[in-house]
Amino acid sequence: MSEKSLPTLSEVEQACRESGLATPAPELHGSLCGWLAGGGDAAGNSLARVMVDDSLPAPAEGSVLARLQSATRSQFEDREFGLVLLGPDDDASLAARSGALFDWCRGFVGAFGLAAGGGAKLSEEGEEALADLARLARATAQDDGDEEDEAALAEIEEFVRVAALLLHGDCALAARHRNSLN
Repeated sequence: MSEKSLPTLSEVEQACRESGLATPAPELHGSLCGWLAGGGDAAGNSLARVMVDDSLPAPAEGSVLARLQSATRSQFEDREFGLVLLGPDDDASLAARSGALFDWCRGFVGAFGLAAGGGAKLSEEGEEALADLARLARATAQDDGDEEDEAALAEIEEFVRVAALLLHGDCALAARHRNSLN
C-alpha cells in the first residue's frame, strides 16, 4: 500500500468507533485536511488537535488512524495534486455520498479555522473558496437525485478537492516560503 493511499472508509469508521470518536469518518478526514491546509503542525498528534481534545492519545504507529494522518500529509505534499477525499464509493447512494461530502466540508472548515486563526492571509480565490466550503458545510443531503445531480456532485467534489489544495497553498505553503526567505 502506498504511503499516499488512504485507508478505506469502513476501516476509518471502525477505527473511529474503537477510539470512541463520535465523528463520521469523512468529517475526521476533512478535519485533518483543514488542519494541514490551515498551516497546522503536521508532526505530532494532529488527531488531538483537530478533535480539540489534548487527552486523545496519538494513534499507534501503523494503525488505521496513523495511516490516515500519514496519507493525508503525503497527499498534500504530492506535486501531482493527488488529494483524495475520504467518502463512500461511487456505488453508494447519492444521499450517502453528498452527505459524506458535506461532513468532510464541516470538518475541513472547523479545523482550518483552528489552524489558520482569524488572521490568515488568503488570496481572493482562497477567500471565495473558503466561503464556498463553509456554505457546503451547512448543506444537507437530499434523499434522491437523477443523472444531473450525479454530475453536479462530481463537479462539487472536484471543486472541494481543488479548494482544499488552494487554501493549503495560501496558508501552509506560503508560510513555509516566507519562513525560508527569512
